[in-house]
Amino acid sequence: MTRARLLLAAALPLILAACVGGGGPPKPTKRQVAMIDRMLANTPGAAQPSTIVAAEIAFARDAQELGQWTAFARYAAPGAMLHGRNGPFPLAPWLATQSNPPQAVTWKARTVVMSCDGALAVSQGRLREPGGTVGNFVTVWERQSDGEYRYVFDAGGPDVPQPPPQPKVEARPGDIVVTEIDAIRGLVATCPRPGVPAPPPPAISLGEDGKTEAHLSRDTTLRWRWEHRPDGTRYFLAEYYDEGRWLTGIEQSLVPTGD
Repeated sequence: MTRARLLLAAALPLILAACVGGGGPPKPTKRQVAMIDRMLANTPGAAQPSTIVAAEIAFARDAQELGQWTAFARYAAPGAMLHGRNGPFPLAPWLATQSNPPQAVTWKARTVVMSCDGALAVSQGRLREPGGTVGNFVTVWERQSDGEYRYVFDAGGPDVPQPPPQPKVEARPGDIVVTEIDAIRGLVATCPRPGVPAPPPPAISLGEDGKTEAHLSRDTTLRWRWEHRPDGTRYFLAEYYDEGRWLTGIEQSLVPTGD
């Protein structure tokens, strides 16, 4: 049992006793909640894909309510990169020159892959532009010193070609019409044994300088990389350690559109 879990086991009876001592339903104080959060931060189970889903929902909501680029600036980590049509570039200077469009892009996450310790995560999902064009996105999230998640890399683009339009559903009074069912896949890397790092991921060829780059999580259980191919295709791959082997969690190619 880790030191953090021992502390938690010792502290929980005292915290719970304090919560119920005055009668009525248990209601921990802010200080007690903060104590529990600190002790759980580095214990098994710290990686929760739901936290990234919540961040994506808040991000997408703020894009609608505050403005698209205002939200992008709000959720970006220092040094965040955006993978554009000519390759990744620093986001902050570019955002400083942008004005919010009249209507923002909408999006929803469909897959989340997290490192064992929860410090690094990658989300992938579907987006819809105001004019109706649909496509895909990938976002890399890092947990900051304050415990909040901010993205460090983002890329998105339309489907080429676009899928045919969905047929219009004619509903009669009293009918319940289900047009979309949300299903989010959460993948969490296996935690290596204490003192034994995960085996290294498969070797990759990084190719030309500036055309591809790979990053490994601090706990060595999640690797993500981007590649800008000669034809302009933006390629992304996220791999995670799972029970002694490395698996592909997210693989995405964004086809160049020429715009």
